[in-house]
Amino acid sequence: MDNRKIIHIDMDAFYASVEQRDNPEYRDRPVIVGGSPQRRGVVAACSYESRKFGIHSAMSSARAAKLCPEAIFIKPRFDVYRRISGQIKAIFLRYTELVEPLSLDEAYLDVSDSGLFRGSATRIAEAVKTEIRNTTGLTASAGVSYNKFLAKIASDMDKPDGLYVITPDAGEAFIENLPVGRFFGVGKATEARMAKLNISTGADLKMLSREQLHRHFGKTGEFYYLIARGIDRRPVSNRRQRKSISSETTFLEDLLDTELLLGSLQKLADETFGSLANKQFSARTVTIKVKYADFQQVTRSKTLPEPFVTATSVGPVLAELLAKTDAGKRRVRLLGVGLSNLQPLSTAQNLQQTSLL
Repeated sequence: MDNRKIIHIDMDAFYASVEQRDNPEYRDRPVIVGGSPQRRGVVAACSYESRKFGIHSAMSSARAAKLCPEAIFIKPRFDVYRRISGQIKAIFLRYTELVEPLSLDEAYLDVSDSGLFRGSATRIAEAVKTEIRNTTGLTASAGVSYNKFLAKIASDMDKPDGLYVITPDAGEAFIENLPVGRFFGVGKATEARMAKLNISTGADLKMLSREQLHRHFGKTGEFYYLIARGIDRRPVSNRRQRKSISSETTFLEDLLDTELLLGSLQKLADETFGSLANKQFSARTVTIKVKYADFQQVTRSKTLPEPFVTATSVGPVLAELLAKTDAGKRRVRLLGVGLSNLQPLSTAQNLQQTSLL
């Protein structure tokens, strides 16, 4: 049995809670952080008061406004959220060096070798939560278990300001009773596929053999096979390498003109390559995302043997990828550009010099 001690910390409604903290008049009121309902915005985060109306992240702001007309819409202040996230990470590092941030508002902590509180991961989680509250005025929920999968699920069990523990002895039984829709990594599409196979709980998933899961879910089937038995050997890594970077925009009006769409793609490419240059990386794969007026979404990608170093070099590829969609025939509401297969910029430059010899 895995004898690690893993804590997952998840800030409660982070962006919205920051706004309520900094603006006392917003407290106990439905707050939505995101784009304007009048400008086809999207909900980035929402307070617990607004969630009572069925509002959730990634919902259109227009829909959220209909569900809760009295909601307060606030433009995100990412510089503030990043600064507070830095304060929170500093707190984590006082308890362990093994901290793996997942985003601005959540992280894994491996406290397996900690001697604090006589090695009690539960008491360490309590101390972290208390220090976050005292330092930032915000609340966090914590999950404690023997692997990352269960720790993450546990942190969501008793929100807000919760602390939930899943011990090694209870882990497998806990998963057997868990609906597969609660599994981290199982989205709506996968949940629907599982339903067709009569899989609705962890116990149902456990009934399938390794071969059956591989046949239905490919490589992910191995993960499902192990996790149904409470096994997750993924380490908490404090040396995460960024795998991709992206940028997207939603238009005020649906666009049909391909020249305008190409111009928008190039602008998005400029933004992503600017971020890439700041991090001293290049990319070999370019992906565009196109969301049509009816909300159907498609992606198109191309990978080259040599990396893209500038936004200008990717221009012809953007045109090629856009031509493989229905843009120009169907109106488009959103475009995105993503870069992946990242590698250090020095490596890319060496490759280019070698190719010129």
